[in-house]
Amino acid sequence: MATAKKLTDNHLTCVICTEVFTDPATLQCHHTFCKSCLLKYTKTQPEAVQAKSIPCPSCRQLTKVTTPDSPVEEWVSQLKPSHVIQGLMDDFKPGAEAADANVCSVCKTQGKTTPATSWCSVCDEVFCDGCLKMHNIMPMSRDHKVVDVSDATKRKTRHRFMCKTHKDKQIELFCKDCRMAICHTCCSIEHRKCDDVDILDNMTPLVREHLSNQNQELKIKMTTSENITILRKSQIKEIQTNAQNIKDEIRNIRQKVVEVILSKEKQLLDKVDRSSDEQLHELHAEIKSQEIELQMYQQQYEFTANAVTSNCERDMYAVYKSVGEASTDNRDTGNRPAPGRVVFTHDMDKLSKAVDDLQLGEVAAVRCVSDRQSTPVLHHNIDCKGDGDKKDTHLNDVTVLTVDGLTVTVVADYYNKNLKTYHTSDPNTLGNLLLSGWPWQIAKLSESQIAVSVPNNKEIVTVNVTPDPVLLSTIKTSKEYYALSSLSPSQLAAGTCRQSHSVDILDMTGRILKSINTGIIRSPDYIHVTSNGDLKVSGVNSLVCVTSEGVAVFTYTPAGVRALTFPRGITTTSTGDILLADKDSHKVIQLTESGQFVRDVLTHQDGLEYPRGICLDGDRFLYVTCGRFVRIFKFKKTL
Repeated sequence: MATAKKLTDNHLTCVICTEVFTDPATLQCHHTFCKSCLLKYTKTQPEAVQAKSIPCPSCRQLTKVTTPDSPVEEWVSQLKPSHVIQGLMDDFKPGAEAADANVCSVCKTQGKTTPATSWCSVCDEVFCDGCLKMHNIMPMSRDHKVVDVSDATKRKTRHRFMCKTHKDKQIELFCKDCRMAICHTCCSIEHRKCDDVDILDNMTPLVREHLSNQNQELKIKMTTSENITILRKSQIKEIQTNAQNIKDEIRNIRQKVVEVILSKEKQLLDKVDRSSDEQLHELHAEIKSQEIELQMYQQQYEFTANAVTSNCERDMYAVYKSVGEASTDNRDTGNRPAPGRVVFTHDMDKLSKAVDDLQLGEVAAVRCVSDRQSTPVLHHNIDCKGDGDKKDTHLNDVTVLTVDGLTVTVVADYYNKNLKTYHTSDPNTLGNLLLSGWPWQIAKLSESQIAVSVPNNKEIVTVNVTPDPVLLSTIKTSKEYYALSSLSPSQLAAGTCRQSHSVDILDMTGRILKSINTGIIRSPDYIHVTSNGDLKVSGVNSLVCVTSEGVAVFTYTPAGVRALTFPRGITTTSTGDILLADKDSHKVIQLTESGQFVRDVLTHQDGLEYPRGICLDGDRFLYVTCGRFVRIFKFKKTL
């Protein structure tokens, strides 16, 4: 029953519902599912339904239906299980009693449950002691090999393979044309026109080998699917984190815009206060002046009234004289101009347009170079020509680091013998490190450390990026190494120009641990180590891939219009595709992981001139050095 359980678990279980098959149906690709599960899945695939086909949930292969005008339910109902699956379902159906395997076959036909003690390997039946005596007496079975029923090492696990059409006939043949196991009667009736029929014993090793190979392929596919699932989950997390960071940045920009608006509002309010205060001060002064004049007029009025009512003519004429003199003051205070008003003038149309035109930034779904249907678009350039440079800037290599959340671009300026660091989105230099010789290739050791080859001085320098480049150590080497890449935290892969066909593996003191033959490439120019430890090496007119043990994987040396003219920098995408800068053809080409040509990613029309160094930033932005510039490309989906 352990065999039955194993078969049930591994071969009689639907991968959709993970239960034992209920009314199984087998597709043309030989994958089997419950009909109800297959029906539900098919209804979720409108493209397959439109193509009048049933899609396989496992391999996506389409099975054409015989009655395309019928409903989907009829398409699925017409499917039949494979002969093997149906046979296994019948022989090892769930719920079979474990004790049946150890009950005497002869007694069971008589309704008895006598425990079996022996098993005949020829009859494939179990017997109790009494029935075994009869079995051994019969002339036809007396020479059969019989073993103890409990002897699992000698007892076969195979049961008799009986024909489902001719139930009393054992299946002993296999029709290769129909890929079916059949009995002799089936062969003579239904398969008489078939050309290739063999005995089952001859086919069993081949079928077993085929299924074993298929299992190996499935195991590889399972591993690949699992790795892709892990990658996609990490990408989901990365996308979610990136989305949150962008949202926070947008909110920060909005806050800054609001602060600018509030500042402008304060300026206007302050101006209103100043203008109003000036007007109020003027009015208060006027009121004070009028109050003084009023008091003076009141005094004159009282003095004149007293003179009129007085009986003394002398006093009256004295007052008359003084009034005449006072009347010569012609000040007309009542006709002074009114103070100005504070006026607020606005243009709502202009303001609305300004608000509509306000751009907090741009949000775009950037594709990655791994998407072979994506199109590169120049994002921006970094001009690495510095004010202090004594010679023309000549960038041999570039890498990108993330230092304390800051994306830093590091370039090797060959002619000026220095390393320069830049904020990726800011053209201003962050730092500059002068070297003793001409730097060639940069090897990324970590997110804050790099190693740089300085071949003319037989040196490899290690540098800490803070983001300023700070010299950590100088490693003296026995050869002039140009090509350089990090194989592990404690090992470097380096190539020399001395007509050598090998790449040396060095420790961090410069000691050669071993040499790897690159085959046809003489004097390797650039090296890239992939995530699985393979070495991609460029030089002359070829690209070679070898393992870290020196086993050749492929050599890419195309001819004709695709011939390489001067291959330089190399990098790989998250899916394993290879990007190679071909200097003199002004191109960046894309290859598959196995070295098959995919496309020209960038050409001279994209602004590429003699590209050398190349790297990827998170698989979304591609950095290429061209003379004094680092050209940064993003990728968009082609519509």
